[in-house]
Amino acid sequence: MTQITGDLRPSRSRTAAFAALAAAGLLLGGATAAGASPSAGAGPTPPPADAAQVEAPIPDLVWEDCGEGLEGFECASAEVPSDYDDPYGPTTTIALTRLPATDPEQRIGSLFLNFGGPGGPGVANLQALGPQAYGPELRARFDIIGFDPRGVGLSDPVTCFRNADAEARWTSNLEAFPVGPQQEARFIGSWAVAGASCTAISGDRIATSSTANVARDLDLLRQAVGDTELNYLGYSYGTYLGATYGALFPDRIRALVLDGTMDPEAYTGLGDDRSIGRRTGQAVAASETYGQFLRLCAEAGPQGCALAALGDPEQVMDDLFAQLQAEPVEVPLGDGTTVTIGYDDAVTTIFSSLYAPAGWADLAAALASLVPVPEQPGTLSAQEDSLGNDSIQDLLRRVGILEDYPSMGGALASMCVDGEHPGTALDYPAQAAAAEAEAPHFGTARAWVGIQCEFTPVADEDRYTGPWEQGTDAPVLVIGTRYDPATPYAFTQPYADLWRDARMLTVEGYGHTTLATPSACADAAITNYLIHLEATDGATCEQDLAPFTAAAQEQVPATIPVG
Repeated sequence: MTQITGDLRPSRSRTAAFAALAAAGLLLGGATAAGASPSAGAGPTPPPADAAQVEAPIPDLVWEDCGEGLEGFECASAEVPSDYDDPYGPTTTIALTRLPATDPEQRIGSLFLNFGGPGGPGVANLQALGPQAYGPELRARFDIIGFDPRGVGLSDPVTCFRNADAEARWTSNLEAFPVGPQQEARFIGSWAVAGASCTAISGDRIATSSTANVARDLDLLRQAVGDTELNYLGYSYGTYLGATYGALFPDRIRALVLDGTMDPEAYTGLGDDRSIGRRTGQAVAASETYGQFLRLCAEAGPQGCALAALGDPEQVMDDLFAQLQAEPVEVPLGDGTTVTIGYDDAVTTIFSSLYAPAGWADLAAALASLVPVPEQPGTLSAQEDSLGNDSIQDLLRRVGILEDYPSMGGALASMCVDGEHPGTALDYPAQAAAAEAEAPHFGTARAWVGIQCEFTPVADEDRYTGPWEQGTDAPVLVIGTRYDPATPYAFTQPYADLWRDARMLTVEGYGHTTLATPSACADAAITNYLIHLEATDGATCEQDLAPFTAAAQEQVPATIPVG
């Protein structure tokens, strides 16, 4: 459940970008709204009776070059049952990409990736990371495979409008989250329209998009590449997929790396009347990480953090929040136009930017640029000094305000059918008020996650909701980052306790998963585990770079595809 998006499409407006974050529900990876790619195979073959974990035809995969600019990658598509209750009936397309093992003679097998979500595309994210994303030792021993889960990206995507432009027009005036009765009523009404549209256009796809069916797809893909056991690396929501696969297919696991754990009981929410945004604990986790952002900013001082140049960072931000709640700010852009930044935009930007601590200095500079500061004759204002040679437009892009617009459908699909929801949109204002008392600013923002599901009355009868105690004897590696805004560190040990042989690794640092919080120590532990199935329970690793340092700023990536 995350978002650090790897979407590479052209930038759209600020409002569309932030509406997409709200639409993605759990701030998850952006899905591309491309059409489904046709199958490249010659036709599926029945599975051998002694090997099939899913009683359905094993797809034929034909790997081909992915095209210009994607040298080293291969692409394929697989046909899997739309409904596993009818395994030889209609199919849906699953898109895949892979980096072949560089040492075929020493190849262990395939390593399947899930970058999070629900709704995060595996194909675009792996291709955005590039061949250098995983170390040479891991690259030598595994084919590394990213796939778009059903309903996402290139895999027969769930769509809610006629085309991307129509969806963009719908989002153009939608808040990231509502504040106050008038906005709440408008927000609920907007989602009522969208939910009806999603159901009308993609109800059949939503009705088979549960994570359990994604796990069944994954088991077919495992067989299609010739692996007798699964090797898997899942980030954020990917740990929920990992737990689901483990529950369904406990005897088909070789290695699971589960990084940024999501409590599966909290996600499904049986017997819990809170919204999914509340029960997953993101608001409290984000509040704690935001507190670290302010503390480290103050320690960095005026030279290292632009907010500190304006006073005590916590007070500066409290004043800025109050200012934005009273009246949005019009920010001039380099092309002569302006962009309106409101309170909801600021909170949502902060939340998503907390994922990657390397960009915290840029986040502070963007926030400082919104603070009105009296200028002294003959001197630069604090805003101008903090911006350096970057324009405000560049900074807004770097912290996510002018990000590409991800399609909401893929995220909506699995989330709405996997778990329970309050059952009425009218309950959400009270949910937001309760969450705000637990975590100011972030409580309201996160409590509204799931509102779209109240208007998508579609169920997947094949979903899996537990039990979650795992039956596999294979060792698994469970990873948590101390200050993670999206998957609370407090969930890590309880998640590990679900497995018979879990080895828990703690990353002492900030941000969401090891993709966004680089640690050579953690990378080495992951590599050693995947190759040798060895890991030390209770181990700790440090992050490579501290926030607000010059070295950290040099490492700010253009895209960090995590779910």
